[in-house]
Amino acid sequence: MFDEPLHVGRPNIGDRARLRERIEGALDRHYLSNGPLVVEFERKIAEVAGTEHAIAVCNATIGIQVAVKALGLGPGDEVIIPTFTAPPTAHALSWIGLVPVFSDVDEDTGNIDPAHAEKLIGPNTRAIMGVHIFGRPCAIDDLTALGEQYGLPVLFDAAHAIGNTYRGRAIGGFGIGEIFSFHATKYINSFDGGAIVTNDKQYADRVRAMRNYGIPADRQPYTVDSIVSLGTNAKLSEPSAAMGLTGLEDMERFAEINRRNYERYVVELAGVPGIRLLSQLDNERANHQYVAIEIDPHAAGTDREGMYDALVARNVLVRRYFYPTCHQLEPYRGAPDVHARLPLPRAETLADRVLALPTGTAVGLEEVAKVCEIIRNVAGKRRR
Repeated sequence: MFDEPLHVGRPNIGDRARLRERIEGALDRHYLSNGPLVVEFERKIAEVAGTEHAIAVCNATIGIQVAVKALGLGPGDEVIIPTFTAPPTAHALSWIGLVPVFSDVDEDTGNIDPAHAEKLIGPNTRAIMGVHIFGRPCAIDDLTALGEQYGLPVLFDAAHAIGNTYRGRAIGGFGIGEIFSFHATKYINSFDGGAIVTNDKQYADRVRAMRNYGIPADRQPYTVDSIVSLGTNAKLSEPSAAMGLTGLEDMERFAEINRRNYERYVVELAGVPGIRLLSQLDNERANHQYVAIEIDPHAAGTDREGMYDALVARNVLVRRYFYPTCHQLEPYRGAPDVHARLPLPRAETLADRVLALPTGTAVGLEEVAKVCEIIRNVAGKRRR
């Protein structure tokens, strides 16, 4: 049906002339790192997130690692996360010796189930990390209350959720900190990058130092004796900040295109048996970075794999987000401590049924209508 493939997450690119101007400025200044563009990018991110502090990092995976290290977590400490999430959420923890403990999820949203998360709290639990799946805020209030009850810090993987709101407040200011992603496929990208946002100054100071070899921000330029803590090289480059700033200038336009596409999907897929469009929160701002459907094989007459094959055959390169779930992947499925906490049936069922559909600036309403035509035809044909 399509001569050119339709991708999920084809990069949004803003004003190229403005991007080139920013990069040329960095070259003229001879500042490719630790320069003014990163400072400006952090200020703009803090404005969007409604937080006092934003610390840019080279990617969100490293961002998660710095965020938990700044809490004092170390090898063997457990962090409760949802199993229905992108593997980097778990990998980031495992890579530095922490133990991800996988929670089941809400069957409608895919977000972490606070009631099941509470059952997983044990003597080695040191933190809880919620994930805003597909940008829909998870049960922030319940997780925050859980953290307060058990004396555990709460973080949020907000990779999908920049610009979104929860109870009228911008995502970013909840918990001790939240981590944004600016990967190439994200709504706002900085080629690759991320940011940790927080309202806690002491925490922000630790994060900022750890991001830069353990050197505090007030000791720049630095010498070797400036180091005050363990750290790594998680800095964002000036060209990446230039891309991020350029994307932020077009943020509202990107959101409007995503919203328009989402609303067309809603209309086109209304009433199709066995097809449920995963929704965002009512009366809240959403970037609609992802459009995802759940396919009930009994009602649709086909399963997710049948729909996937039909769409890919027509050059619609949909994605199975997030399949398999983290606890079903190596190295986690072979770990004895993981099996002690299984099964996680709601997450497993959802992972077998979800497809992410094309959207973003590379997709127009005509393309959306054609994608939905394929979905309707496949579901209808299999039922007949």
